[in-house]
Amino acid sequence: MLKPALLAPSLLAGQHTRLAESAGLVAASGAPWLHLDIMDGHFVPNLTFGPQMVGELRGEVPGLFFDVHLMLSEPQRYADAFIKSGAQLVSFHIEPELDHRGLLTHLRAQGCKNGLVLNPGTPAEAVEPFLAEVDLILVMTVQPGFGGQTFRRDMLEKLTRIDTWRSERGLDFRLEVDGGVDLQTGRECRAAGADTFVAGTAFFKAPDRAAFAREVAAW
Repeated sequence: MLKPALLAPSLLAGQHTRLAESAGLVAASGAPWLHLDIMDGHFVPNLTFGPQMVGELRGEVPGLFFDVHLMLSEPQRYADAFIKSGAQLVSFHIEPELDHRGLLTHLRAQGCKNGLVLNPGTPAEAVEPFLAEVDLILVMTVQPGFGGQTFRRDMLEKLTRIDTWRSERGLDFRLEVDGGVDLQTGRECRAAGADTFVAGTAFFKAPDRAAFAREVAAW
């Protein structure tokens, strides 16, 4: 049974000199989650913001669920700082060499939901051993680092594979998709098993953001 569809607009596509205002637009739209992309300039070729910014935003939009995506080479060094700043879910990538299971366990022990992320070139099998231990799997449908990229339809099969495992094993994690998601590609992801949709450019450029959020929620 499909979980209810959930929209998590990405602040990466907001106005970076007015991040609090951009977060407010997400809250006003009725979207329940805010997706925060944390980039270190090493794991991905871009820099965004750190725990202080997340903490200040937490005070501006207390009603939004903070979905924090760590695109970091060493996420274990920074996870606690983001939890203290108000992250309610912290996801990190499977690709860097680290104790993935240990960090997943640590996040839950701190009262934070956890997630694992796969880049487009990483097979679904990389996260299969951890499916019973996660609250979320995020499938990237672009190479992470910059917003506004074109959706990769060859990632739909990966979504379907992970959704099949989830169903066969009776698991309850959310299946999130991020990269080039708009109302058309999002529907394709929904058909492939996704239930959580990170939309950046499409959301912030929508003529009616509340209508965008309502449409996603109705999938």
